[in-house]
Amino acid sequence: MGEDIPPDPSDERQAQDAPHRPVLAEETVAMVDPQPGQTVVDGTFGAGGHAALVAERLGPEGLLVVVDRDPVALEIAERFQATAPCRVRVVAAPFADAFEQLAAEGFRADGAYFDLGMSSMQIDQAERGFAYTRDAPLDMRMGLGDGGSELTSAAEVVATWDAETLQRTIGELGEERYAGRIARAIVREREREPIETTGRLVDVITRAVPTPARYAAGHPAKRTFQALRIAVNDELGQIDRALPAAWDVIDDGGRLAAISFHSLEDRRVKRYFASLTRGCVCPPDLPVCVCGRTPEAETIGRKTSVAPTPEEQESNPRSRSARLRGVRRIGRSR
Repeated sequence: MGEDIPPDPSDERQAQDAPHRPVLAEETVAMVDPQPGQTVVDGTFGAGGHAALVAERLGPEGLLVVVDRDPVALEIAERFQATAPCRVRVVAAPFADAFEQLAAEGFRADGAYFDLGMSSMQIDQAERGFAYTRDAPLDMRMGLGDGGSELTSAAEVVATWDAETLQRTIGELGEERYAGRIARAIVREREREPIETTGRLVDVITRAVPTPARYAAGHPAKRTFQALRIAVNDELGQIDRALPAAWDVIDDGGRLAAISFHSLEDRRVKRYFASLTRGCVCPPDLPVCVCGRTPEAETIGRKTSVAPTPEEQESNPRSRSARLRGVRRIGRSR
């Protein structure tokens, strides 16, 4: 998968006709460091950009497990499976479910990686309802009919949730300062006419925020659309479940990496990876360690996170907010 909602609508328009490019591609491959014959899991296949690079490194004896819940991505994955230079297994499921399934099988891997958030394909397919710059049915589901929370579309959310729940969701998941005004406007306007398209929702949001703030920091609907998308697809819950499930399948010496695109994602990745690299948790006033905890992982690289180069940010505006983090397994804490 991929990019979060772009920083502003001009970035979205710039990318619509461009080929799908994996963000931090070389950096991700270097961090996962796949070797010939190894087993790696791509937790968010998307258009397969990262997978193609990893597959070349794995070679004919290697195995790449590719995971996605998006029906378009799964069609691409099936074609990739037929032509890839390594063995490929396709798992059609949300990534948390997929890693929990693999862990239950006793599956082991030398590496795994995530490209979190929304994929470029989903932004570019106007009929999916992710983009706030094009009118379409208000959907935002990443996967259709797979039994998860994505069975509730964004249109259902704005039609049924009360103002308090909408305000909390938009405020927390969209970090929108005018969440209360927007939530009340949604409830008021849906009584007059159902809010069933992205265009109508954008109009409601735009009228709800103060005039000076409408274009002060990008498109006025950007944060609300992000919040609804995250809520519809349970994106943060997926991350919280997937990271420990992925870690369970990583062998000693194996690597786990994740690209995040906004602070809500990155905070979770950073916190979980920090927990893996932490040793003793005894109170500092104890003269000796009594907890016996040792680090399970070490940070990959000299920095805790990697950002796109200025050149990549210029050529691919959707990469601007990306951050890559990775850890290598060195043992388990007791």
